[in-house]
Amino acid sequence: MNSPAPIAPPDRGAAPADPASVRVPHDGLLAFTAAVFADRGLPPGRAGAAARALCHGDLTGLRTHGLANLTRLYLPLLDEGRADPRAELRVLADRGAAVLLDAGRALGLWAAGAAMDLAAERAAAYGIGLAAVRGGTHLGCAGHHALRAVARGMVGLVASNCGRQRIARPPGGAVAMLGTNPLSVAAPAGENPPFVLDMSTTAAPTGRVRQAAREGRALPEGLLCDDRGAPVTDPAAFDAGRAHLMWLGGEAGRYKGYGLGLTVEVLAALVPGAGLGPHPDALAGDGGPHGRDDDIGYFVAAVDPGALREGAGADAEGLFGALLACPPADPAEPVRYPGWHEHHRAQECRRRGVPLAADLYDELLGVAARTGLTAPPVLEEGR
Repeated sequence: MNSPAPIAPPDRGAAPADPASVRVPHDGLLAFTAAVFADRGLPPGRAGAAARALCHGDLTGLRTHGLANLTRLYLPLLDEGRADPRAELRVLADRGAAVLLDAGRALGLWAAGAAMDLAAERAAAYGIGLAAVRGGTHLGCAGHHALRAVARGMVGLVASNCGRQRIARPPGGAVAMLGTNPLSVAAPAGENPPFVLDMSTTAAPTGRVRQAAREGRALPEGLLCDDRGAPVTDPAAFDAGRAHLMWLGGEAGRYKGYGLGLTVEVLAALVPGAGLGPHPDALAGDGGPHGRDDDIGYFVAAVDPGALREGAGADAEGLFGALLACPPADPAEPVRYPGWHEHHRAQECRRRGVPLAADLYDELLGVAARTGLTAPPVLEEGR
């Protein structure tokens, strides 16, 4: 077993820590978030699952996909009737190892995890399980749902398109036709922290851009560009229509990110029959982001290596342990892998409390006042 190293700075995909922040107890934060969802009509068990999925972002440092979206995304989805708090996953086709589901506009924070649980059940019987889902809503951090397979000793894969919401342009195109199309793969690593790749196929998710705009921070080059391909660092330019998202790989390697985005579209939308980003309707756009993220599709799979051969678990520990043992070029920056930092950050947050930006905590206080609930207390001074 590798000894935990000190908590490293956030990965490049995570938002930087906000100096004007407070800490709240993890369990209290979960209980409050679950109570908010229950107040909007989610059954208790489902509300708890949705709260864990949403708070995963704040727990692991991926703040753009955490509680910042409670009042900006999930409560409006429920209040506008675009998400049904009591919808059940409906089986449309069952082929044993593969199942086609209609989420019926259920809250994606719960539905994606329920789909993964079903995929893992099928993988326990067949070695692999697949749930293709249509009629979904935003699922939050894809990695949270992929980790549900890891909890059962399996490899998890989650891909999600953005329904009919178009955010990114194809290379050389003048109209947005695709979403950020997140993709996650998670795997057990023995006694080491699980491997978790959780990424958008664009150079950044829209949440990162909009959070930077709210905080008045410039973005690094390589995330946004203008119509001529010149870099844009002002995050407000995105919603103002003066900039659009770039694909992973930068300008030179843009077909890699674009190709991954299309791969997610094929798996998550074409396979289950969900809303397609690239569609004749998309051509009516004015070039900028347009459409709504309704009828999102998920491709959720679990693979049980132990069903195929012995020794996979030991090999996984050896694989990731070898990476951690790799001599670093800079002793101050030891070699890690995706998921390592987030795992240790989550452990620290469970011990010391979850850091929330002060203005986000004020938003939670507002939700508490409007719903008659009690917000989690602040553990530290510093507001």
